[in-house]
Amino acid sequence: MELGNFSISLAVKDIAASKAFYEKFGFTTFLGEASQGWLILKNGDHVIGLFQGMFERNVLTFNPGWDSNAQKLATFTDVRELQRRLKAQGVTFQTQADESTTGPASFIAVDPDGNPILVDQHV
Repeated sequence: MELGNFSISLAVKDIAASKAFYEKFGFTTFLGEASQGWLILKNGDHVIGLFQGMFERNVLTFNPGWDSNAQKLATFTDVRELQRRLKAQGVTFQTQADESTTGPASFIAVDPDGNPILVDQHV
């Protein structure tokens, strides 16, 4: 099952302090707006999202249709198809994509340890 680009979305207390910390590891700002409470940092193909005041917990994030540079892939498995496959395997969802739509959509599942998994398609 191809889930697309992977990143970890970190729920941070102080976005400036977190940005400065991860810069020491070689991460640079790729996307985002600190004044809006979010930044996406990259180091090679590794992606970290910093989110202040948006999430209660750290979130595993997958982006169907995107590569690690947020560029659209020529082919990919749509988020709604991923959701159907997971439902068929008994996965339950916190939120679901509307299967009657096309284009951007998302769903959230939670693993057995309470970790949210966001599958967020932007294309």
